[in-house]
Amino acid sequence: MAYDHQNIFAKILRGEIPCTKVLETAHTFAFRDINPARPVHVLVIPKGPYITWTDFATLASPAEQTDFVRAIGEVARLEGVTETGFRLINNNGEDGHQEVPHLHVHLVGGASAGPMLRRAEG
Repeated sequence: MAYDHQNIFAKILRGEIPCTKVLETAHTFAFRDINPARPVHVLVIPKGPYITWTDFATLASPAEQTDFVRAIGEVARLEGVTETGFRLINNNGEDGHQEVPHLHVHLVGGASAGPMLRRAEG
């Protein structure tokens, strides 16, 4: 699958769609989710055109990968959830229920995240 440069996160990165920035580094951008699931709900995205975690792990430079992981930790610190806990959610592909074709991690916290997964029926 080719990267879609018109996806909503690409538009946010280009400044075409406004957002509330939490953190920006050389290779990473973090902003508040417009429909938060918890008191803290920040989306962390690489600036490069990566669709899934697999794309990122395979194609991103070591500098991009290091920056992304460190930025996620910094967002948790900035949001004050390192002591109380938080959840990182990354959906990949159709079965993973990925809605935007740009790699992103949801950092959610500030309240209980509940059980990890519900068992599939059947």
